[in-house]
Amino acid sequence: MSAINEIQQLLSKDLEGFQRVFKSAMDSKVPLLDIILRYIHRQKGKKMRPMFVFLSAYITGAPTDATARAASLIELLHTATLVHDDVVDEAEKRRGLFSINALWKNKVAVLAGDFLLSKGLSLALASKDYEVLEIVSEATREMAEGELLQIEKARRLDIKEEIYFEIIRKKTATLISSCCAVGAASTNAEADIIKKMKQFGEYVGIAFQIKDDIFDFQKTNAIGKPQGIDIKEQKMTLPLIYMLNNLSSAERQKAIRVVKKHHNNPEKVTALLDQVNSSGGIEYAEKQMYAYRDKALAILNEFPKSEYHQAMINLVNYTCERKK
Repeated sequence: MSAINEIQQLLSKDLEGFQRVFKSAMDSKVPLLDIILRYIHRQKGKKMRPMFVFLSAYITGAPTDATARAASLIELLHTATLVHDDVVDEAEKRRGLFSINALWKNKVAVLAGDFLLSKGLSLALASKDYEVLEIVSEATREMAEGELLQIEKARRLDIKEEIYFEIIRKKTATLISSCCAVGAASTNAEADIIKKMKQFGEYVGIAFQIKDDIFDFQKTNAIGKPQGIDIKEQKMTLPLIYMLNNLSSAERQKAIRVVKKHHNNPEKVTALLDQVNSSGGIEYAEKQMYAYRDKALAILNEFPKSEYHQAMINLVNYTCERKK
């Protein structure tokens, strides 16, 4: 049995409760919207974010009804973000299925994403989960800032490593960070415990995104997105940044020119992918990924040991070892 399946089995009752709350929150009386929401609900993901919420709750106390609501709020925000991302990226598929914008066009997709976000906020407000709402609101702001920062830097292609980490901290890590923070908050944990879990989640989220970036340069791509898609979208990821930092000025400009002007040329993109692979960029990115994983585990080891504590360790390791 895989690590994810074992964690799902351990949290089976909690995840069932989450599914009930999540499905109920997605109800709509608008026929078109109801069809779209049912289509979204059928797309079964691993539910990693709810798992982070529940495990954080067990590690810092015990899950409550607020935990299931917090997990649902996070998942609604995450789903809304994916719907909006597909519009921005003009993506036609998501997890092998047609995206909302491909089936119902951009305007409907944007409004559906807005609806999901509003339902999450309403869910928290109805139960007066103000601390959870504050954490998630901050995450929403940071995610938007991260996306805009990435777009700005993609235009100029002047991204430095520290900017890269700022982008992925805001764009990806902040959501996993908020999972761990709301999990702790839902158990009425002390402020310093919530802060510690938030930092733990941020480190995990950074490692998670670096792993995604590495996938894009690997010869065998198993996550359903075309190899080199980040270059085609003019995204400067850690393996590429490392290579650029170790090239001569002339070679660096040549590589940047491929990203900037020839990112739709398959031959040039493939050549650049090969160049990154032979530069040591993948190895460097993996080293950074494991460094952030270890910082996360160091925080986790401050908490009492339990089967849930071990499950969280396994989940952290999975983020770095996963094949897709």
